[in-house]
Amino acid sequence: MKEKITNLFDKMNPWFDKLGSNPYLQAISGAMMATLGPLFIGSMSVLFVVLMGMVPALAKLDKLTDLLTKVNTMTLGALAIYIAVLISYHLVRKLDENEDPISASVISLLSFLIITPLGKMADDSMGIPTNWLGAQGVFSALIVGIVSARLYLAIKHRGWTIKMPAGVPPMVTKTFEALIPTILIGILFAIIDFLFSLTSFGNMHQFVYSIIQEPLKGIGGSIIAMILLSLLQQILWFFGIHGTNVIMPLVTPLWLAMDVENLNAVQAGLTPPNIVGLAFFNVITWSGMGLGLVLLMLRAKSKQYRQVGKISIVPAVFGITEPVIFGTPLVLNFDLAFPFITNNTIALIIAYVLTKLGIVAKFIGVQAIFGLPIGFHAAVEGSISIILLQLFIQLILSPILWYPWFKRLDLRTFKEEQVAEGVND
Repeated sequence: MKEKITNLFDKMNPWFDKLGSNPYLQAISGAMMATLGPLFIGSMSVLFVVLMGMVPALAKLDKLTDLLTKVNTMTLGALAIYIAVLISYHLVRKLDENEDPISASVISLLSFLIITPLGKMADDSMGIPTNWLGAQGVFSALIVGIVSARLYLAIKHRGWTIKMPAGVPPMVTKTFEALIPTILIGILFAIIDFLFSLTSFGNMHQFVYSIIQEPLKGIGGSIIAMILLSLLQQILWFFGIHGTNVIMPLVTPLWLAMDVENLNAVQAGLTPPNIVGLAFFNVITWSGMGLGLVLLMLRAKSKQYRQVGKISIVPAVFGITEPVIFGTPLVLNFDLAFPFITNNTIALIIAYVLTKLGIVAKFIGVQAIFGLPIGFHAAVEGSISIILLQLFIQLILSPILWYPWFKRLDLRTFKEEQVAEGVND
């Protein structure tokens, strides 16, 4: 049975490798990772505003509150702008490293702004409403970035550019080479914006949000979807396929947008609308539940696993579990397959139920920096109950879930070591 399953995944491995190396998924992943800086700054500004509201003396500092609110608007509130620029940049680099990704990013930003409706201010001047620049505009930004990047490359590859004579500085050459693609793509998105203005949606943003983003939130933004994706991710990891590279680019835009909705609600003094999101998934499945296994290894009978535990404990405290994953190893280790695949899912279910019951606070959506130690990684969510939840999952639940499976493997390995030592003697 084991051989049949292994052979099946061996046959599927090239397909998953191809999916994981897909330039579009890699571009989405790269763009999302590159937004971590603005996201962190914006998240911290919201957190500070909330904390200031809890301290009467600080709550009176209106200037500081206004500054933090402005920082949040220019970071989280402008998330779609960053994504529109970054997705085009990363996609051009993945598809043709000889082309200029900066020009493609500028065209993508131009196209995104063209399809974004204007609003009239109190003094009759025109301005850009921020609602489509934040979480609601994320999927529009992804579509515009991908389409504009592909069109940019198609135009350049067909030679529809202004050729400059030899000896002209490269910066000037790149500027003129991008001129025709900029004009053509800009005109195309202007036509698209006009056509959408004739529909009941009014603009492309509203169409994408209503037809794509909102339905996907109902499907992919549920705990059931998160459980299924978590299981699939761990199954891929078990068979030596980088499950994170395959799964996360598909759901990160959706889950991240849900986190931004939570942060916007918190800033407005409201309860976060979403229980799950990217922050929820990352905090609950922190370290892949590997710390519990490392703690068991520190008291293992087997010398082999005690040594792995000693090597792995410090990195594991900071959420780095590669030493135990590859030192055990966990890949294709059928003795530990069940906990390796299901532990994250069990933790997600428990965390969701506790949050649903109100025992644990909802996550406000702050994106923690990778490498923070246990407890501190959860502290950015602004609630002691979330910190205690992470400590419970990692220090109590995780060792319990690993224990029966590891205990059996440890005893067998210990006996094998004794036999080997006896032979050597």
